Amino acid sequence: MPLRKAFEAKRTSRANRAVDIIRAFAARHMKSPLVRIDEKVNQLVWSHGIEKIPRKVTVRLEKIDDVTTVSLPE
Repeated sequence: MPLRKAFEAKRTSRANRAVDIIRAFAARHMKSPLVRIDEKVNQLVWSHGIEKIPRKVTVRLEKIDDVTTVSLPE
């Protein structure tokens, strides 16, 4: 999942923007407004701090009863 657009935000809000991008991407592709982001995905985005996020993240999307879960692949 590309996080390119998060780099358009100011440096002090990049990690928050990346989480919002992940949530929007999952909602759009899985057609579900309810998105739950796993703690490990959140830790991966925040691993280098708020300013230095990864360029892209590989995730697994799973939909159960209109709730999409974003997790890391096993």
